[in-house]
Amino acid sequence: MDEKAATRDRILEAAINRIKHYGYGKTTMAEIASDCDMSPGNIYRFFEAKIDIAEAMARKHYAEEHTAMAQVGRRKDWPPDKRLKEMLLKRMRENFQMFEDNAKILEVAEVLSRERPVFMNELIALERVGITAVIEEGMESGIFAKGDAEFLAEMLQAATLKFGIPQLFSKLTLPKLEREFDGVMNMILQGLYARGAEARGKKAQEM
Repeated sequence: MDEKAATRDRILEAAINRIKHYGYGKTTMAEIASDCDMSPGNIYRFFEAKIDIAEAMARKHYAEEHTAMAQVGRRKDWPPDKRLKEMLLKRMRENFQMFEDNAKILEVAEVLSRERPVFMNELIALERVGITAVIEEGMESGIFAKGDAEFLAEMLQAATLKFGIPQLFSKLTLPKLEREFDGVMNMILQGLYARGAEARGKKAQEM
């Protein structure tokens, strides 16, 4: 890792630690610079504004999240319908726990959804690639009915949006969210199944 990348990572680490403690709104660029033993002016060589640091933090988190979801999506010992459900369930549980453990970080998600909608849409599009691949595999195997896999992935994302960052949309406990998620996903899968595949899908969900 070169010196510039190392410094950038050090700034991100300092920002994360300060925001976890004080929140996004009460954190300043000068304070982050001080935590890094840098001058306030020097930090602007790496990030033009605090919102850029917030985006970099989110990019790091979601890169790890997408990798974890992709690992579930590639599991060949699970049928496509189970993989599809587990990908989104894993995302919901891990994000829920992250915000439960670090309530102040939720401010970052709120600010980005408001001020960087293009970035948020980019994340959704990246996630859709993996979901589409699993749906296509389900179609090829005969579990899902043939159709426009990318469109179906987009609609699945729209239907499960609240489960991506649960605390941003509701104040429900994790058990209640899991109950809702299970019901929504079962309805979606019933719509995806090819005729005669429902029984196979039900059996797979029980495994």
